[in-house]
Amino acid sequence: MEKLKFDYKSLDDLKADLQRFDLDLPIEEDVSILGEPINVGKRDLPNRIAIQPMEGCDALPDGSPGELTFRRYERFARGGAGLIWFEAVAVSELARGIDTQLWINENTVDNFAKLVEATRKAGIENNGVDPYLVIQLTFAGRYGKHKIIAVHEEEIDRRSKVDPNKPVITDEELQALEDDFVAAARLAKQAGFDAVDIKHCHRYLLSELLGAHNRPGMYGGSYENRTRFLKNVINKIKAANIDIDITMRLNSWDGIKYPYGWGCDENGNPDLTEPKRLVKELYDMGMKMINISGSTPYLDPHMSRPYDQPSRFGYTPPEHPLIGVHRLLSLVKEIQQAVPDMVVVGTGYSWLRQFAAQVGAGIVKENWAKVIGFGRAAFAYPDLANDIIKQGQMQRNKVCITCSKCSDLKGNARLTGCVVRDNKVYVPPYLELMKDLDQQEA
Repeated sequence: MEKLKFDYKSLDDLKADLQRFDLDLPIEEDVSILGEPINVGKRDLPNRIAIQPMEGCDALPDGSPGELTFRRYERFARGGAGLIWFEAVAVSELARGIDTQLWINENTVDNFAKLVEATRKAGIENNGVDPYLVIQLTFAGRYGKHKIIAVHEEEIDRRSKVDPNKPVITDEELQALEDDFVAAARLAKQAGFDAVDIKHCHRYLLSELLGAHNRPGMYGGSYENRTRFLKNVINKIKAANIDIDITMRLNSWDGIKYPYGWGCDENGNPDLTEPKRLVKELYDMGMKMINISGSTPYLDPHMSRPYDQPSRFGYTPPEHPLIGVHRLLSLVKEIQQAVPDMVVVGTGYSWLRQFAAQVGAGIVKENWAKVIGFGRAAFAYPDLANDIIKQGQMQRNKVCITCSKCSDLKGNARLTGCVVRDNKVYVPPYLELMKDLDQQEA
């Protein structure tokens, strides 16, 4: 791949590369639109800036939020974001990806309530912003400790270290799992969250169900079967009279060829026929907001997280990161414009650095999405919303440089955050990781 130019000094540099690659992204220099509220159900988002779910791998052994968990979310709230989408929280012990993943249960719910209270307090006292808080409920599946899968696929099994002879989760077990999600939703309401996310992205277990074309039984094969789990959970939450908004983070496409991927054609390219159908149906079921992602960092990290440099564990991206950014934002646009009244939260902004706000403002103005979300960028720059809304711009010396070090930490189940901008906290675990890897390779 050609030598890439990443460090844009001006919007003109960004526009030049957009023109060079024949890409179209809306850009709006007046970013004030990002400070406008929008209704998503029982209340408004105070502004159009979201913190995306990014795991910190810092939960206590029982699944409670740890000291660094509290630090992270209080920083996000002090930073002024109107929507804080909490990281993946397991619905059961079997659902945990690692031993330091958050887990909401009867024994930890009071600690989650303290986290919610501390997060709201940090936002209100520092900005007058009471952030809308979403808890992401998850089941790690093949990427968890127990390697529980819905379907087999040779290459995905190999790369996720799943025995090709391992039995898949049964329909009866999936039916019981629906009730685990409902129970977790009840606890989320008790803890004070505004909404629950029934996570269906990045090929964790529920995301895998959406692409289970070859699975027999009531959760595989037809579109109706592959979306059954999600719709059953939504209906059960409503039937239980749990007064909480329901949302989800959904893959627009998996990047895995048919018949193994969701939203994909026979070559693995995006085909959003089914994703758009599902989002329309969810809106009709009462869902007012949805968060759109794509692909999976476990297979093609450059597609879900466009980045500059190969990490020690990755590979050199086979395309210019701007192409990946454009793909993510364009797929969000396709879904937003197919369901214009849905509040769609988009992703893919971190690589744009200090110009993410101008692109985000253009995105909202042109209705490519109604809310813009920051993941890796929020690790590096937790007060980015304040700078966007109050100063009208992001600061170049604060932005994420997409070096992939936070991904290295997360991928190896170490304390995770920004090694560059939050170095006093996250350089030590990163150096420890490098030392351990050197010893393994010696």
